[in-house]
Amino acid sequence: MKAVVQVGYGSADVLEPREIDRPVAADDDVLVRVDAASLAAGDYFGMRGKPFPVRMVIGSPRPRKDHVVGLDLAGRVEEVGRNVTRFKPGDEVFGEGSGACAEFACAREGRIAHKPRNLTFEQASAVPTSALAALQALRDHGKVQPGQKVVINGASGGVGTFAVQIARALGAEVTGVCSTGNVDMVRSLGADHVIDYTKEDFTQGEPRYDLILDNAASHSFAAYRRVLAPGGTLMPNSGQAGMGYVVKAFLLSLFVRRQGRPFVSTPNQDDLVALKELIEAGRVTPVIDRTYPLSETAEAFRYLDRGHARGKVVIVVADGG
Repeated sequence: MKAVVQVGYGSADVLEPREIDRPVAADDDVLVRVDAASLAAGDYFGMRGKPFPVRMVIGSPRPRKDHVVGLDLAGRVEEVGRNVTRFKPGDEVFGEGSGACAEFACAREGRIAHKPRNLTFEQASAVPTSALAALQALRDHGKVQPGQKVVINGASGGVGTFAVQIARALGAEVTGVCSTGNVDMVRSLGADHVIDYTKEDFTQGEPRYDLILDNAASHSFAAYRRVLAPGGTLMPNSGQAGMGYVVKAFLLSLFVRRQGRPFVSTPNQDDLVALKELIEAGRVTPVIDRTYPLSETAEAFRYLDRGHARGKVVIVVADGG
């Protein structure tokens, strides 16, 4: 099968299209014929090999042989393991797999769900990691309640575009923070207020917020806390800012009451189904910036590395790239 294999750590130059053997589904796995995959922060960390613990998963000192990049996927079930009961060949699914940037990928039964009926495969592949991060940050860690005032800093990115819509679905009054070119897009997602950070610093304003979801790491933690309401929470979600940001946020969470702890979203079928229901109800829609054929996956990573993607970057696999 055609796949994009990682041969080292560093820039997108370590990604190579290759012909490799098709994976074999284990007893609890589903083999998916991939129609589309999307890129997420975890893929970027894996390519870079930073933070170093990711190499424990991918391989050290080099990635293991035929390590295929990509987690988020959408496609059709090709085969199921003997313990799988919730899916059958031909089912259209989306979720997190192993080696999504390939014609076939394996996924645990509990990490995929039936594809939303109103989405294409490309749109569905854009959902899993970023939408799960937004949902779990707001609902589970931030415990957003109807009527609360929520800021999504970095509202035009992969997580941010979902977070604006999910916060609205949870009944919050949402303020999105983004650049000038993304103001109209963020407003179209349902944000009640949109702040252009090139013209206004929301941490210097008068409004106070019950939750700040920080996807951008554009201010100090002290500046964010300045505009929190009593009892409000700062939720950090900017791993791409570096380990210094993550470590500082974690340490502050031990001593500062309003400082949320960094978190890693957990792929699970229940939350994918919850997202599916929101999507089919028309309350959440994925935003796709660009699509690339499988053979140009390295170029897609280079584009993502520039840090200006609006929503998600998707790899179209169905035609083999």
